[in-house]
Amino acid sequence: MKLLEGKVAIITGASRGIGSGIAKIFAQQGAHVAFTYSSSAESALVLEKELLAQGVKAKGYQSNAGNFEEAQQLVDAVIADFGTVDVLINNAGITKDNLLMRMSEEDFDKVIEINLKSVFNMTKAVQKIMLKNRNGSIVNMSSVVGVKGNAGQANYAASKAGMIGFTKSIALELGSRNIRCNAIAPGFIETEMTAKLNPDVVQGWRDSIPLKRGGTPEDVANACLFLASDMSAYVTGQVLNVDGGMLT
Repeated sequence: MKLLEGKVAIITGASRGIGSGIAKIFAQQGAHVAFTYSSSAESALVLEKELLAQGVKAKGYQSNAGNFEEAQQLVDAVIADFGTVDVLINNAGITKDNLLMRMSEEDFDKVIEINLKSVFNMTKAVQKIMLKNRNGSIVNMSSVVGVKGNAGQANYAASKAGMIGFTKSIALELGSRNIRCNAIAPGFIETEMTAKLNPDVVQGWRDSIPLKRGGTPEDVANACLFLASDMSAYVTGQVLNVDGGMLT
């Protein structure tokens, strides 16, 4: 029996990196996958084909989760196409790093809108169908930076910390209806983005982590799989650090 057999999952920001890793593992475990992407239509098409090859339903939607109306329209479209929503993974996110003295108002607002407001938009949009089903699992992709802060990332850290407060509040609000809400806080995860960085810097980060390596998108996806599946039926309001021991 596959862990997500027949469940319908929405994953935001899934055309690459962690989101793509989650989509692939969910499809392998029997989930029908609706995913969003902002601009990379080509990678979205490639991912869609890869998921369909697993024998599940899959569809990519170009949508900005940071926009309230677009989030509502997306969920309506997914329900029309897939029939329901069982799992929501709020993964869409951006960075606009800078020291506070150099950070523009626009760079602060944009990161809060895409990273944090998107979680409000999407959770509000799926709440209705999950309440009707009296069942659901919501997983919010936070970050170790949201737990401990990071110089040069005040906007990103604020958005990811806000996500944790939101997660705990929604867990309290919706628990009586059997809707669970948890957060994952990934540490240093090696993706296409980190491949562009200086190899010595990356090695330095690896050396500072107790497990002596960066994480993979699969490491995060497996934690997501646990929280999305019935294996975590009695887990809600939690923040799971997937960081190789970085915050230990």
